[in-house]
Amino acid sequence: MRKNRNRGYQKLTVWKDAIKYYTLTCDVFRSFPFELKRVSSQQITSADSVHRNIAEGYCRRSIKEYLNFLNISLGSLGESVSGLFGYRKAKQISEVQFEKLDTLAYKLENGLLKLVESLERKRDRGDWVDSLVVKESNAVYGKE
Repeated sequence: MRKNRNRGYQKLTVWKDAIKYYTLTCDVFRSFPFELKRVSSQQITSADSVHRNIAEGYCRRSIKEYLNFLNISLGSLGESVSGLFGYRKAKQISEVQFEKLDTLAYKLENGLLKLVESLERKRDRGDWVDSLVVKESNAVYGKE
């Protein structure tokens, strides 16, 4: 298994749930008819944005930036969930599809909110270190 401290976001339950949410969204919306491709594309894009922003914020290492990207992730999730309600009301997705996606989105949203609260407490206590110090030899890259 590859190890890299900058990939620590992959250990986060919210990131794993966001990946599940994206794949389930793709499963539901990729079969939309041609005349709804723009709609389905937007739904897939908003779901894709959730996990990407969790990862990008984590990799920024600054608590301010991390929180900002988590809030963007929450916004993308809100956009996606709003779409689900519209698609269900328009009978473009089934009740079963809606329930699967909405249940996972609910879990994901609560997880993101808890992560934000936890990071805000760390920020307020001064327990966050903004730098990622990697101690390694240049020999890894074939240079001395």
